[in-house]
Amino acid sequence: MTASERFFAAQKRYAETFQKHLENGVEFLSDAVYIDPEVEIAPGAVILPGCILRGHTSVAAGCVIGPNTLLEDTAVGEDSTVNASQCYRSTLGKNNRIGPFTHVREGTVTAEGVHLGAYVETKNAHFAKGNTVSHLTYIGDAEVGKYCNFGCGTVTCNYDGEGKYRTVIGDYAFIGCNTNLVAPVTVGDGAFTAAGSTIGQDVPAGALAIERGKQHNIEGWAEKKLQKYVAKKKKLEQEAE
Repeated sequence: MTASERFFAAQKRYAETFQKHLENGVEFLSDAVYIDPEVEIAPGAVILPGCILRGHTSVAAGCVIGPNTLLEDTAVGEDSTVNASQCYRSTLGKNNRIGPFTHVREGTVTAEGVHLGAYVETKNAHFAKGNTVSHLTYIGDAEVGKYCNFGCGTVTCNYDGEGKYRTVIGDYAFIGCNTNLVAPVTVGDGAFTAAGSTIGQDVPAGALAIERGKQHNIEGWAEKKLQKYVAKKKKLEQEAE
């Protein structure tokens, strides 16, 4: 088969697959999508432009996928949204809100009502009901209890160059912004980590974990250091007037 023949055969399979889902009650706003023949989409789901659905992917009723979303070997539960994100070999629960710009890597499993927001990356992590990970966070090799909140910039430090280790977080935990969780480590139920902490020891249930160096202010140091920089910027301002 020539390259041209392969192209037109693929186009025919795509058209047949698209038509099948359209007749089955799936809503499309555009035909600018690609769907593998083995993908399953329930009636009532909405597929927005720019989506690619590959492999053994399934989309339940009430879902809105896209725009510009890639799902590969991923199951999406009822009434979930996946917006401008990429998901691989994972299982997303009901009423999830994924995206925009979320990278859901292999082995991620979410229960009902989980939110993974902008620039969040997950890998081999299990999230119980109601977790909120809003932005700029990496959760890998982790077990997360229900209704936890992750502040911006949280990282599970799961790899030491030789082995991968797991982080365990209990129910109702609050992980402060810019917390580093150095695995293996456990954060107990209802525990709190202070913003900017590097947690390398287990945190008991209900405790507050703080790990910060003592702040020292050296008077006048910055003024001298930035003197030339400030003068340069002021000169540019004057020239622009």
